[in-house]
Amino acid sequence: MGTNKFEAPPVTEMQAPQFKDFAKEMVDYIANYLENIRDRRVLPEVQPGYLKPLIPSEAPEKPESWEAVMADIERVIMPGVTHWHSPKFHAYFPTANSYPAIVADMLSGAIACIGFTWIASPACTELEVEMLNWLGKMLGLPEEFLASSGGQAGGVIQGTASEATLVALLGAKAKAIKRTQEEHPEWDETYIISRLVGYTSNQSHSSVERAGLLGGVKLRSLKADSNLQLRGETLEEAIKQDLADGLIPFYAVCTLGTTNTCAFDRLDELGPVGNKYNVWIHVDAAYAGSAFVCPEYRHLMKGIETADSFNFNPHKWMLVNFDCSAMWLKEPYWIVNAFNVDPLYLKHDMQGSAPDYRHWQIPLGRRFRALKLWFVLRLYGVENIQAHIRRHCAFAKQFEALCVADSRFEIFSTVQMGLVCFRLKGNNEISEALLKKINGRGKIHMVPSKVNDVYFLRMAVCSRFTEASDIEYSWNEVSAVADELLAEKK
Repeated sequence: MGTNKFEAPPVTEMQAPQFKDFAKEMVDYIANYLENIRDRRVLPEVQPGYLKPLIPSEAPEKPESWEAVMADIERVIMPGVTHWHSPKFHAYFPTANSYPAIVADMLSGAIACIGFTWIASPACTELEVEMLNWLGKMLGLPEEFLASSGGQAGGVIQGTASEATLVALLGAKAKAIKRTQEEHPEWDETYIISRLVGYTSNQSHSSVERAGLLGGVKLRSLKADSNLQLRGETLEEAIKQDLADGLIPFYAVCTLGTTNTCAFDRLDELGPVGNKYNVWIHVDAAYAGSAFVCPEYRHLMKGIETADSFNFNPHKWMLVNFDCSAMWLKEPYWIVNAFNVDPLYLKHDMQGSAPDYRHWQIPLGRRFRALKLWFVLRLYGVENIQAHIRRHCAFAKQFEALCVADSRFEIFSTVQMGLVCFRLKGNNEISEALLKKINGRGKIHMVPSKVNDVYFLRMAVCSRFTEASDIEYSWNEVSAVADELLAEKK
């Protein structure tokens, strides 16, 4: 027999065990970054393309030192970072962050399983089932949404609310096709799909419209009322008209906490209409859903028992790092069957005994995201999560009071949760100029929105480090910029 002449390549210096020491150093850097984040300028001053001249045009042939890499974090990366967790960041909505979630993410990265089936990592699947039950009970979801109900219902962690909206739409589409084929066996699937129609508010997130495009179905944008809420009578009128035109209503999105103003559609009206006409009701509570952990806000999801699916993002406001979007389905059967592609290499002996979450989502692969929920819920407890939500809501009221006290400003819509929509009195141009100056100075960061052709600024409370003094700082910056702007206009 011949000898095996294969020799493994030599271990280079940078493959040696000191990497674990670098990891420990990075933990200290992360803690220092977060604890001192309010000292950094919230908005970077760089221009597009800033990074290219700061790094070589090709990867290094030989290993570089850890010290060089660490130095380049501050030289190359931090100048181009918008600091979302700064108390001076008030744009969009919060993206959650906490040490328990960070270390859980580290453990998830270390385990590095891809939990697409139960057997691929049983703990990954089973902890997710239980964490979605914990979370559903914290929010007061009806039993028929929970895996513990004894039925086929349950929760799943999606990547984003956008994915959840698309997944729900595809489930509703599959259900509508099946029902219509039973009623009209002479109709083929292509014909049925061409007649499907769904509904959403003109205040809903752009991801809803995108879900319709990706799902290959029509979605109608319905006008919200004067309070920016979609009402049941509006939905029913649209459904009746579409039925009369020979279309097949199948799906409607109810937004609880819109991106523009944090308005709440009337789920208590939309749900019964959807149930009456066999229209799947999906609830998108991406930001505001975290607040339902506080009993005093649960009236805003009145009618939840009439919904077919519900989604919110713990990674927005519940101290769980991105990505972690919690979704519950009363009948995941429609999703599982719509997505079921079952090659031999993904089969296992325990199929049917536990969820194979690859059937509940768009991608095949999935990280061990339930660890983040487990760590956060255990190390904070429900009481501290409630306190976090209530603090942010109080900070919004503080900013509102400062705004109302200044006769130059006006509140655009009712202040909900941790969002204040405000503007300078007058035409849109004056508020546009105000925001441009605010963001140009870079001391705080906000974004605008426009509803019914009225332009306004959005002040979202985003950072878990926020204190009352930070709200005063932000208001003083707004006021100072307004002084400058109005002096220039004279």
